[in-house]
Amino acid sequence: MSTRNDSSSTRIAFVCVQNAGRSQMAHAFAERELATRRLDGAVELVTGGTRPADRVHAEVVEAMAAVGVDLGDRTPREVTFEEIRASDYVITMGCSAEDVCPAGWAGENRDWGLEDPDGKPSEAVARIRDEIERRVVALFDEIAAAD
Repeated sequence: MSTRNDSSSTRIAFVCVQNAGRSQMAHAFAERELATRRLDGAVELVTGGTRPADRVHAEVVEAMAAVGVDLGDRTPREVTFEEIRASDYVITMGCSAEDVCPAGWAGENRDWGLEDPDGKPSEAVARIRDEIERRVVALFDEIAAAD
């Protein structure tokens, strides 16, 4: 696994503006992948926003609860320049990384171009959730194949 950070692990940052929806779902699915694949110590996860909200969106908490993931106690947080710089992958959710990734940063940025679930009906949030889950699993498959 490649590394930009100081440890031997791969660091993945899931970043969005508010850190209250898409990035929280991606982070939770990534945590599940870590546990399922027994990758403790091999992959580090970071999530944050550039302008974090006060809480995770209620419709996101509800959609994740429907698949057995509790986000009720999560709090959006601000991502730091240092966290981004130390990441191998910065995954933005549809909000571009231009404000996030520092100039000269050598890691890999991917923008997943996902619709914001905030204020959407439960069916739309479920579709976004399922797409995030699919992409997180594919990312972990890709990282495993490169190892």
